[in-house]
Amino acid sequence: MEKIILTVFLMTISLSMYSQIDNYLEPEKRSCMTLGVLQGGGSLVGADFETLLSNKFGVQIGAGLFGYGAGLNFHLKPSIRSSFFGLQYWHQGFGSSYAQSVLGPTYVYRGKKWFTAQIGLGYVLGYGPAWPSAAAKSPVILMYSIGAYFPL
Repeated sequence: MEKIILTVFLMTISLSMYSQIDNYLEPEKRSCMTLGVLQGGGSLVGADFETLLSNKFGVQIGAGLFGYGAGLNFHLKPSIRSSFFGLQYWHQGFGSSYAQSVLGPTYVYRGKKWFTAQIGLGYVLGYGPAWPSAAAKSPVILMYSIGAYFPL
């Protein structure tokens, strides 16, 4: 009888102690802002906004100094902080400063805290009046950027 009373007493204390613990978990962030060099459609300085539509699939839009872009992204893990493969469109320049439009696959590395870097190959869709006439017009170019990302 003493063992039963002792067991009930210990369970009651244990339950009352654990009921004081706050198990609140902050919900996983599903959107992200990226700032950096050649972000926002290959702009000199720009920003991209990405949001996850499902656990691993996201869309992004961006703009910056003389450019804009958009992309479809497939994350390697179900998190906005994970690295991903993307299909990116970059439009570099406006009006008489328009240089080129590019579409291609990229790989974006995201560090655990804030660092991000992107590399890929882009097919040139068109050249504009700002493209230097003496410069070669390659059908494929290297796409790259570096910056910092901030989950929202």
